[in-house]
Amino acid sequence: MKTNKTIAWVLTGLISLVFLGSAVGKFMANEEALKMAGTFGIDARTYLMIGVIELICLLLFIIPRTGILGTLLLAAYMGGAIATHLEHGESIIAPCIVQTVLFLVAFYRFPDLRSLLFNSKK
Repeated sequence: MKTNKTIAWVLTGLISLVFLGSAVGKFMANEEALKMAGTFGIDARTYLMIGVIELICLLLFIIPRTGILGTLLLAAYMGGAIATHLEHGESIIAPCIVQTVLFLVAFYRFPDLRSLLFNSKK
């Protein structure tokens, strides 16, 4: 039991580092990052707000009581990233991998989520 919790928290920490790095990158946006965001039609203020949203979703994911909500919000966030990449002809491989790992971590970490999705009785 304790091993499972440890594994869940290690996995949570690893995926959290990905999102934290992305959010911090938006807070400390350099000229190159803002130029890339500009090609997507995103100005500096909006880019910062996206970082704030990402960080809030991540905090909700990390907190056990709100973890499932955070999972759903991060999945929606990644869906937006995938859609933006598709719209602008960019590769969607990286955001798809991040979203897949997010769901795998969430399924391992939250048995209730796993149960709801896979053991539903009608």
